Amino acid sequence: YKFKFAGCPNDCVASVARADCSIIGTWKDDIQVDQAAVKACSKNGVDIQKDVCDLCPTGCISWDGSKLEIANADCVRCMHCINVMPKALKPGKERGATILIGSKAPIIGGALLSSVFVPFLEMEPPYSDLKELTEAIWDLWGEHGKNRERVGEFIQRIGLGNFLEQIGLEPVPEMVAHPRSNPYIFFEQEIVEAGSAE
Repeated sequence: YKFKFAGCPNDCVASVARADCSIIGTWKDDIQVDQAAVKACSKNGVDIQKDVCDLCPTGCISWDGSKLEIANADCVRCMHCINVMPKALKPGKERGATILIGSKAPIIGGALLSSVFVPFLEMEPPYSDLKELTEAIWDLWGEHGKNRERVGEFIQRIGLGNFLEQIGLEPVPEMVAHPRSNPYIFFEQEIVEAGSAE
């Protein structure tokens, strides 16, 4: 079980591609903007509209020539704007980590990339939340995993819903790796019985 830690969403260590559990630093609140430094960047040759606003994946940044505005609710924390203007923009103050799970980079078989498991976790010593989550994963994987099977393969084999239920974690929308391709929904028997009793 490999851990990789990245301090910010740039993920310079490529943890998303190489670790069973990736822990990537992120923030929850608004990006910190220094408007004076933004103007200085503009004067020093940075084309803010072309190099920052137009390249934002969600289009959440706007520049009117004197003020930079960010619609933080739409921000996906890609770090592009911060990388272009590191003196003018900084991550928010409410910091923590995003936990991803399930990647592997084998030589022969197909590679897997991690997917979001916990969108935001406050990382404060003694890190008991992370330790409890890791122990729950290890217990389940150690008991039911096959020989030489990585955690990502184990989750694919038993299904994410079953995995989450066994470790006691509630599903959230950020865990969806891709939209459904199967239009049919199968309900568990106890859910059907509870619904028909009402």
